[in-house]
Amino acid sequence: MTPLLRVVSFGYGHAAPPLADITLDLRRALRNPHHDPAMRQMTGLDDRVYQHVLATPGAWQLAAQTTLAAHILLTESGAPMLTVAAGCVGGRHRAVVMAREIQKLALLYVEASGYEVELVHRDVHRPVLPSSVHS
Repeated sequence: MTPLLRVVSFGYGHAAPPLADITLDLRRALRNPHHDPAMRQMTGLDDRVYQHVLATPGAWQLAAQTTLAAHILLTESGAPMLTVAAGCVGGRHRAVVMAREIQKLALLYVEASGYEVELVHRDVHRPVLPSSVHS
């Protein structure tokens, strides 16, 4: 059986966080596109939002270090699956961007390590939460 690295984005404002081995709470850590009316209805699947979030100082390093930690845990533990969850308030912006970046970086390890990477955006399709929740 091929080991699996599962990367999940989610919104704390919609439901409980998914069960995960590593969980990133991004509610205060990264630039929030929700506060920019021009990006509020977009998601982390849109390039403008993706670039905006990754321009936060330390964002790329967080993704890289999380990916490295997941890679080490998955390959050294012998576990069949490891889940990394990235959460923000609504699960549409910051969490989606971070999950995408972790998946992208993890794919660099796949050829040498032989595991698969799965990306799931649990809440990206849900409606934008009100601004009062984003305070």
